[in-house]
Amino acid sequence: MSSGNRKGVVLLSGGLDSATVLAEAVAAGYECHSLAVDYGQRHRAELDAAQQISRVQGAASHRVVSVDLRAIGGSALTDDIDVPETESSGIPVTYVPARNTLMLSLALGLAEVIEARDLFVGVNAVDYSGYPDCRAQFIVAFEALCQVATRAGVDGERFRVHAPLISLSKADIIRRGVSLGVDYSMTVSCYQADSDGLACGRCDSCRLRRAGFESAGVSDPTRYVMHD
Repeated sequence: MSSGNRKGVVLLSGGLDSATVLAEAVAAGYECHSLAVDYGQRHRAELDAAQQISRVQGAASHRVVSVDLRAIGGSALTDDIDVPETESSGIPVTYVPARNTLMLSLALGLAEVIEARDLFVGVNAVDYSGYPDCRAQFIVAFEALCQVATRAGVDGERFRVHAPLISLSKADIIRRGVSLGVDYSMTVSCYQADSDGLACGRCDSCRLRRAGFESAGVSDPTRYVMHD
């Protein structure tokens, strides 16, 4: 992944995976412009985390775009649906319909404006919750869309959608991030983190995160809510 001194737009949620992707893009020499999306998620502490991570990791700019997905609902993250605290089969209720499609579309729009041709996203299809928009098929399809949905694409410019973590385990992601100097104590992954960013320790995202640190042999810096 070589930059050739190019600009890159990095989707930055404030979580573990996207922080690692930003670190990778910076290390590869990209001038990184981070983009967070306020979509009405209940775990809003991640937006504050994204801003801090962007600054600490050296992004050239950081933007927050607001889109109210609560108006659509259909997910435990955007609707009055309880976040499950036990494992479930199939696609869980924390799946947000069209979220990654929307986020990548916003990143693509920004890329056209600032004349960037590289998009970065932290999707993962190994240790993940089974979301359909975290798979390689989705990334390939969206990259093809970039070529036909943009003025730059029609003019012959080539967009690339980088998903460097897509085939890595959570432990491998953490090891890679540690080697790049990522401070995971700043990241927020919990689906129902409180306003201070404290994690519940019970949701699917918390379980995957904790297991990743254990498998990586790295001390878990996550700040958890104290349960009775």
